[in-house]
Amino acid sequence: MDSLTLQTQSFATSAAVAGFSLFFLFLFLLLRLRPHKHKHEGLPPVPAVPGLPVIGNLLQLKEKKPYKTFTQMTHKHGPVYSIRTGASTLIVLNSAQVAKEAMVTRFSSISTRKLSNALKILTSNKCMVATSDYNEFHKTVKRHILTNFLGANAQKRHRIHREDMMENILRRFNEHVKTFSDMAVNFRNIFVSELFGLALKQALGSNVESIYVGELGSTLSREDIYKILVVDIMEGAIEVDWRDFFPYLKWIPNRNMEMKIQNLYIRRKAVMKALMNEQKKRIASGKEINCYFDHLVSEAKELTEDQMSMLIWETIIETSDTTLVTTEWAMYELAKDKNRQDRLYEELRNVCGKEKVKEEQLAKLPYLGAIFHETLRKHSPAPIVPLRYVHQDTQLGGYHIPAGSEIAINIYGCNMDEDQWEKPNEWMPERFLDEKYDPMDLYKTMAFGAGKRVCAGSLQAMLIASTAIGRLVQQFDWELGQGEEENVDTVGLTTHKLHPLQVKLTCRNQ
Repeated sequence: MDSLTLQTQSFATSAAVAGFSLFFLFLFLLLRLRPHKHKHEGLPPVPAVPGLPVIGNLLQLKEKKPYKTFTQMTHKHGPVYSIRTGASTLIVLNSAQVAKEAMVTRFSSISTRKLSNALKILTSNKCMVATSDYNEFHKTVKRHILTNFLGANAQKRHRIHREDMMENILRRFNEHVKTFSDMAVNFRNIFVSELFGLALKQALGSNVESIYVGELGSTLSREDIYKILVVDIMEGAIEVDWRDFFPYLKWIPNRNMEMKIQNLYIRRKAVMKALMNEQKKRIASGKEINCYFDHLVSEAKELTEDQMSMLIWETIIETSDTTLVTTEWAMYELAKDKNRQDRLYEELRNVCGKEKVKEEQLAKLPYLGAIFHETLRKHSPAPIVPLRYVHQDTQLGGYHIPAGSEIAINIYGCNMDEDQWEKPNEWMPERFLDEKYDPMDLYKTMAFGAGKRVCAGSLQAMLIASTAIGRLVQQFDWELGQGEEENVDTVGLTTHKLHPLQVKLTCRNQ
């Protein structure tokens, strides 16, 4: 694989560029953090900041969680407002009604993505279902992923893998209880390991324990593979390059950031190539498996090798990541709230008796479903939808939105809307027992989006998370480890728990 090369520069040139970069970094802070009024009449209102603009907004953004800052701004400026982000105008939507208008009614005007420099590299310039523009490529690859991986029929075929995963998770928790009955267990270590195994089986046909990667010159363990394919990419995806906000200054180098992202891309590509080569050998030997790789090899002749690699990797990272967030937060909330945990346990006993809860029983377990949806509402795995680009003038929420603007749909803000949700900051599953909700409606909140770009993985997420929550409560009584109740910090721009959930388990006598 070609390595990255750096051009040699004289000391004088380096110093000049460094000084120039520092000047524009300060300019970035000034413009990025300060909302500006726009010349176009009819734009949504702009939050005003008293005092020194930079200081005022730095204080506003001290949490470094834009989805929370955007939500706080709604109290003064309403659910729709505009801010200036460097060379672009950003329209922030914090209302489910206006968000659905953007995703459904006005979709044709804002169906394209505008990716950061980091995401352009990491997604091979939109070679993913989730990040591609809504075009023929998107329609084709979404059809493939629904046919073999995420659609209803595909989920039936992959059910055996989900059942194996749950048995492995329960076995490992049981082993911990028998060996360390008084000690808290790291929920994430066990759950994410088995979830990653499920992702590999569905994508590649086997739960890879190790693999030699020639281009990296080493044999990687499963933990190494997980770090390169999931953890490192998630961290790289939220890297901020100040040139994203000043495209006319893209000629100014930002080499540290570029090298970091390119290195993540190279390592990910090398691992995926090694994994795919192993599966090619299997197919050549005449052994076929029901997995996404085999489907793409057989049915997606129009895809290049790089596109196939990206699409297979996409299923691995999305299966391994977002479902973890939902399940971990659900178990945190249940372990913290004994009354609601007991209520769920009684529902499981009444419906399932002493049998293990099965996926076909989920429709008969309304309180379990309510827990799933309420956790999605309060702890949405994707608090802000990837930015949409407005490529033609349109209307949103009664405002004129000019072409060239960007749309930020604040899912967290929609799900914290006091006009729609009673006591939105509280975790109250009972709200979803209202008759106005269809028990199997996966789109009660904005967590899965809406319209033509609605999340393709919503069914799988519900099946994995709901069944896991039910089985875990059937088998164990859950209690938070010492100090865990206040341990609610999240990672960066996401809603991932900053620290893995620590819980004490007691086997139930069924």
